[in-house]
Amino acid sequence: MSGGEVAGILVAVFWAILVSFLAVVLVRLAQVLKATTKLVADVTEQAVPLLADASTTVRSARTQLDRVDAIASDVQEVTSNASALSSTVASTFGGPLVKVAAFGYGVRKALGKGGSKGGATPEDAPGKTSRRTVIVGRTVPAARRRKQKG
Repeated sequence: MSGGEVAGILVAVFWAILVSFLAVVLVRLAQVLKATTKLVADVTEQAVPLLADASTTVRSARTQLDRVDAIASDVQEVTSNASALSSTVASTFGGPLVKVAAFGYGVRKALGKGGSKGGATPEDAPGKTSRRTVIVGRTVPAARRRKQKG
């Protein structure tokens, strides 16, 4: 065997090993691609119904938000109407009611102070407090209480 033949055999063996290695790599790559294709198909089968459910949920949420928005605007309108009504009632009846209350207070004060000289009663004296006891809706002065006890 000459040197050229040995070199040819070595090159042929090298190419045979290289082709065998590439064949194993291609077989593994084919298996990976097959598994990837199956995985993508499974994910697609599961994702499509999930996306449909998500779309339905989003539509339902949008409908509910529209309803809530309508309710909120109705509540705002009712609040503004109640505020307007309150200010109208206050301006219509507030002034006269305050005047009637002030008049009634003045009448009570005048009737309560009418019997004494100078308009002041001993009960109105500063620093003096009258002790009274309430019995069945009536007020009893302190002097009468002592008589009742003793």
